[in-house]
Order: sequence, then structure tokens, then C-alpha cells
Amino acid sequence: MDIKKIVVQDFRNIELQELMFCPNINCISGGNGEGKTNLLDAIWYLSMTKSAFSTSDRFNFRHGCSSFALSGLYTMPSGPDTRISIKVDENGKKLRRDDKPYSRLADHIGLLPVVMVSPADVAMVSETGEERRKFCNAVLSQMSAEYLNAVQNYTRLLSQRNAMLKNGVSDAQLYEVIDSQMEEYAKPVFEMRSALAADLSPLVQELYSSISGGKEEVSIRYRSDLEKGPLTSILRSRMERDSILKYTGAGIQRDDFLFELNGWPIRRCGSQGQQKSFLVALKFAQYRLMKDRGGLAPILLLDDLFDKLDMGRVQNLLTMVAGNDFGQIFLSDSNKVRLSGIVDSITAERTYYEAKGGAFSRND
Repeated sequence: MDIKKIVVQDFRNIELQELMFCPNINCISGGNGEGKTNLLDAIWYLSMTKSAFSTSDRFNFRHGCSSFALSGLYTMPSGPDTRISIKVDENGKKLRRDDKPYSRLADHIGLLPVVMVSPADVAMVSETGEERRKFCNAVLSQMSAEYLNAVQNYTRLLSQRNAMLKNGVSDAQLYEVIDSQMEEYAKPVFEMRSALAADLSPLVQELYSSISGGKEEVSIRYRSDLEKGPLTSILRSRMERDSILKYTGAGIQRDDFLFELNGWPIRRCGSQGQQKSFLVALKFAQYRLMKDRGGLAPILLLDDLFDKLDMGRVQNLLTMVAGNDFGQIFLSDSNKVRLSGIVDSITAERTYYEAKGGAFSRND
């Protein structure tokens, strides 16, 4: 599967662009703020129905606009090409496949698998567990409709429970019903997150060693309140405390994934290069899992991949990317000469675009 053409209208700083891509490597160069990342985010949006960066769509509207539209033409593994289009305005989102509207956005997730490596990934190391849960959700939601359904239903019930606590509702039977329903959805989420961490950890170690050439041990550990027992028992034991705090203080919404280097938190003991190598290894491990389980190579978006990496690590990365394990790749870099020198040594099947002020000129 790959994207042959994209049309972007009023998305971030892109007014109107129609771009054609090759099935191998597509390169986007340009200075900071010119639109490279915005184009990659538009491709991500067509797969995930949301931005990889902005939590609110109002930040995706081009300045002065109150809507944006994206359309992509995809070569599918079997059958004819498929067109995916989405229009977003202040009233919501309208998503279509071949001009047929989706009844639910969730039904689209997983059709167009995608993986992004971005400088923003550093938040997974430096910030709270929410960032790591977002990563986990993006991986598992593309591989399992059951997971996505469970997370969405758990989140809905959690919001109801928190509203009850905030409003001082004291009906014990009502809490029992809500808690039982939450446990029903929390259990598969807990099990799939635990399995994901176990599957990713050895892959990340293998890929980290290939990228860094070093002997450090890296690992991923999953931590969850549900390791202590059933959610209903945990919530029952915390009921008095939750009533005082006015929110639910335990559950899978507090899960975390611990990233470690030689047994220590990588955010504390890892250099910038080590952290970047770990995050790239993590995303490449995600790519391998998604491809192996889904049988379809995801689109790989590499935004500023070479930032904070020495040339030795860059060369190791290129050796990996040049292999046959990868499908369509989008690669951005601020240095056009460096980008072309690197990519030309890998393949003759590539396209080059230069970004300037939200406009993209092709210069193969």
C-alpha cells in the first residue's frame, strides 16, 4: 500500500497543493517553518483522522480559515485504487472512502497503517505517561479494532464516573455498575498493552544496537494498577479517597511504559543521541510489529530523522532503511544537499520536493 497523490487545502500553512509521490522514497527539504512537517502530518491525518501534534483541530486551520480538506489516492494491496477524503470544520469531521461516508471514524483506523518518527517524540522520554500511552494507543488501535473499541468505551465510562464524583453523587449501586463496566473494557486493554511491551522490548534492544553500535541494554517495562488485581476491587478500596479528590485515581488511565537504559530511566541517564536512537528504534520496532501482524507495510514518515544523530548512527540507519523490509517512505530534512546525498546512495526511485511558505516545488 502507498499513497500516489495528495491534495491539501487550508491545512496549517498549506493553502492548496496537489502532489504526486513515488512508491519508494519521497524527500521533502526546506527551512524550519516552511511546511515540511505539515505535509507529513497531512498524510498522518488521512490515516488516523487526527493530527500527530495538535490536540485541537482549530490549530490545523490555515490562518483566517475555518475549515480544511485533505484527499489521498492510495494503491491498495488488492483491488482498485482507493480515495480517502476528509473535511474538517467547526461542526466536525466528514470522512469518505471512494465518496462513501463512514458512519464512524473508528471504522477507518487500521486501513492505512502509518508510523511517524518526529523530533516531537522526545516528549515520550521527557514528559508524563500520557505521551507514552498515546504512542501505545496509536500502535494498538491500528492493529486491533477490539482495542480501539475498549479504550473508547473505557474513556467514556471514566468521564461518567469522574462527573459523578465531581457532582457529589453517592449512590453505591450506581458506582458498582459503572465500575463493573469499566473493568470489562479495562481487562483487554491491560492484556494487550502488557503483550505489546513484552513484544517491543527485545525488538527495541535489537534495533537500538544496530543503530547505535553500542553495548547498552535498553528495555521497556509496563506498569499498571491492574497488576494489583481486578479493577472493581481497586476502585472499591479507593472509593472514599476518590470521593474526596473528586476524580478516579486508579485505572488504566494511569498506565505507564518505563523506558530504561542499563536499568535506569533513559530520560535521566541517556544522552540526546542515546535518547534519539532509542526513540527511532522504538518506532522501527513498531513498524516491524505492524507489518508482521497486519501483513501490510505501513507508510513510514521520517521527520528530521538525522537531527541529534552523529554520522555513524546516520549510516547505520540508512543501512536499515535501504533494506527490503520497508515500503513507502517520506523523509524530511532542512539540508537539501545532505538529503539528496544520502538518498541518492540508497535508490534511484525517489522524488524530491522543496517546501517554501507552504508551497512545494518538485526538483528531481
